Amino acid sequence: MLITFMYVVPLHVWRINLDTPEEAQQNLSFGAADRWWEQTDLTKLILSSNKLKCLSDDIKLLPALTVLDVHDNQLTCLPSAIGSLVNLQKLNVSHNKLKDLPKELIQLKHLRSLLLQHNELSHLPDEFGKLISLEELDVSNNHVSNIPTSFAFLTNLVRLNLAYNELKILPAEISAMKSLRQLDCTKNYLETIPPELANMASLEQLYLRRNKLRYLPDLPSCTVLKELHVGENQIEALKAEHLKHLNSLCVLDLRDNNLKSLPDEIVLLEGIERLDLSNNDISSLPCKLGNLSQLKFLALEGNPLRTIRRDILQKGTQEILKYLRNKIQDNNEIRPNGVLPVTAMTLPSQLAINQHAITALKTLDYSEKQAAVIPDEVLNAIGNNPVTTVNFSKNHLTEIPARIVELKETVCDINFSFNKLSSISLELCMLYRLTHLDIRNNCLISLPDEMEALGKLQIINLAFNRFKVLPDVLYRIPTLEAILLGNNQVGSLDPLQLKKLDRLSTLDLQNNDLLHVPPELGNCISLRTLLLEGNPFRTPRATILAKGTDAVLEYLRSRIPT
Repeated sequence: MLITFMYVVPLHVWRINLDTPEEAQQNLSFGAADRWWEQTDLTKLILSSNKLKCLSDDIKLLPALTVLDVHDNQLTCLPSAIGSLVNLQKLNVSHNKLKDLPKELIQLKHLRSLLLQHNELSHLPDEFGKLISLEELDVSNNHVSNIPTSFAFLTNLVRLNLAYNELKILPAEISAMKSLRQLDCTKNYLETIPPELANMASLEQLYLRRNKLRYLPDLPSCTVLKELHVGENQIEALKAEHLKHLNSLCVLDLRDNNLKSLPDEIVLLEGIERLDLSNNDISSLPCKLGNLSQLKFLALEGNPLRTIRRDILQKGTQEILKYLRNKIQDNNEIRPNGVLPVTAMTLPSQLAINQHAITALKTLDYSEKQAAVIPDEVLNAIGNNPVTTVNFSKNHLTEIPARIVELKETVCDINFSFNKLSSISLELCMLYRLTHLDIRNNCLISLPDEMEALGKLQIINLAFNRFKVLPDVLYRIPTLEAILLGNNQVGSLDPLQLKKLDRLSTLDLQNNDLLHVPPELGNCISLRTLLLEGNPFRTPRATILAKGTDAVLEYLRSRIPT
């Protein structure tokens, strides 16, 4: 039964099982087959998308209900009479304003699906584990900071969503959920994962994105795990012990971490189909990566890769893998003992200036020095060498060195990521050969109009800054192929201006503040990758986003007013 009205549920809805229908009083000639009200009680009640502020205790008059859907209202509480719905199997109270749950809720022994997402809950009842029939529980987008240890009794739970809460730890008891196949802890404050989680033998999908993890969890018993999402953490290294048990893994998301390298043991992921390493600090790839025969998608953008030519990187996954396989055969780059040969890229980090890199690789690397300024000696070391790549990342720079303009005739790739820049200097805007600019993880709120002079710029990485709008100057750089603007505060963009960027193939707007996606964005047909996850808009829904860029663009075009 679907009912639409405003503010309050009429009394006759609650009494529908008790009152004789009006038409029956007027016509006494109903046959037995027509007298539906004598044959069955109401089992489904859908009150969603109204403006209800409360539910009456009269809900107890509908004890046969198996489905109650009141999502997208303005409820601040649930009546204690909810405990009378002993046959209830599905309860959807998502997208309301609930601050607490009534203790009577735990009386619903047959409840299989409970949807609580997008409320204002700060805690869950201690006896929550008494809902032993639960198979699906969604508590995402609340303010929950602790999980009751009684969760250990939810042994029939298959899907658990705890994303976008305030969790700092997961209780070890969660590992008792032997049926759990999907666990989503995205966007919390987790620094570690309890080792007991490794015993969840049925787990197939694990989402730990946007936490504070420093290492990949060790999951020796999760032998059927197919998807592991740990992007946007603080992971600095992968170790063999983290990989050797993940034989069934198909998807590994490691984007936006602090990885500097991949171990040769990456080849243990024999079934991997999708590997996202975007926006790390990886300068080279192990050639054995080319032996992953099932790998269909490899994301590498936003890394300071120096050992693979950009034209190969731009050709996509299969060409990269082919190149790596050829390196194994032709260059014998991996020795029998598995040790990579020492090159200029692996010289000790304490060396202040790598002169060999300047002369042989045309690279000026002064990264990870904790420097507040770039010493003149660093730039003096260039001499007459035609440097094409500059890496000043992971320092404490508050401004771009004025002498950067001295490189305007040669430099095409600059990395100022992980600094403290609050503005872009005019000197940078004079580097007219620049094709790649990485200034993620700074304190930027705007870009100067003078950047329009960067007439060859192809890729700009602005992730993890403080932009509230897509900078206007980017609309005026027609050579742009990729704009990476994830993890800012962007609330709007101009689709008509974006459409003019006919070379733009990648637009990353993940984890911003977009409340509305303009339908006209669907007309940007040059886009091959459009990333919108993690924004507060309601449409397109997650099911559309999951289908990929083409499906999102098609959906948006269908919403354009005619």
